[in-house]
Amino acid sequence: MDMVTPAEPGNGPADAADLYFDPAIMARAREQLRIENGEVITHALIFDQLETTFSDNAEGYAWDAQGWYGGDIHRFWWKSEGEGAFDEDIEHAELQLLYSRALTPYFDVQAGVRQTYRPEGDRTDLVLGMQGLAPYWFEADGALFLSNEGELTARAEAEYDLRLTQRLILQPRAELSLSAQDIPEFAIGAGLSNVEAGVRLRYEISRRFAPYVGVEWSGGVGETRDLIKANGEDPDSTRFVVGIRAWF
Repeated sequence: MDMVTPAEPGNGPADAADLYFDPAIMARAREQLRIENGEVITHALIFDQLETTFSDNAEGYAWDAQGWYGGDIHRFWWKSEGEGAFDEDIEHAELQLLYSRALTPYFDVQAGVRQTYRPEGDRTDLVLGMQGLAPYWFEADGALFLSNEGELTARAEAEYDLRLTQRLILQPRAELSLSAQDIPEFAIGAGLSNVEAGVRLRYEISRRFAPYVGVEWSGGVGETRDLIKANGEDPDSTRFVVGIRAWF
């Protein structure tokens, strides 16, 4: 009896199992494999910042939260941030609703709408941006905004987690805001309009829950700085923060 030498690994039939099993059974098995390894639906709710703020002028609050629902390639994202002083109206609040598609294993392109509330007036914007993990593990997020008033603005932010221990993490963060034109209603000038920089030190009681303390500085730049001064306000502010970071 002649012995048949098995094919070398990688050189056999592409779908050898089809020789032994019913095609309908194999089709169901492949569909289940695709679902389990390529189209798993996941979701998350992340409160990156949920904090009380302390400055020379007032005590206030701020939040920065986001979440998603979807698979590895296509996802629905929402983002919200805002701030205000206690016993006063909200100074600024926004909500973004976005479709997100993975371009690479590390970056997604996002598009959708943003609704912004300010005491001086509301805005609705179209949004086009990117979000992901840059080299050296920097988390980066940038977007262009085109408002219903024809105003074109942009924002870019980056943060980095520096692990001092397994539970103690130092997080530097920076944000830049830009505008293509003057927006006197919001005391925004053309060009680079605002810079924020801060650092937060958090202690992870668990990976999902971490209290933190920190300090943050923000300042108007260029024409924006002049507009803020013309309104009789200080273009620079420093505040101390105490908050919680959590995700579910």
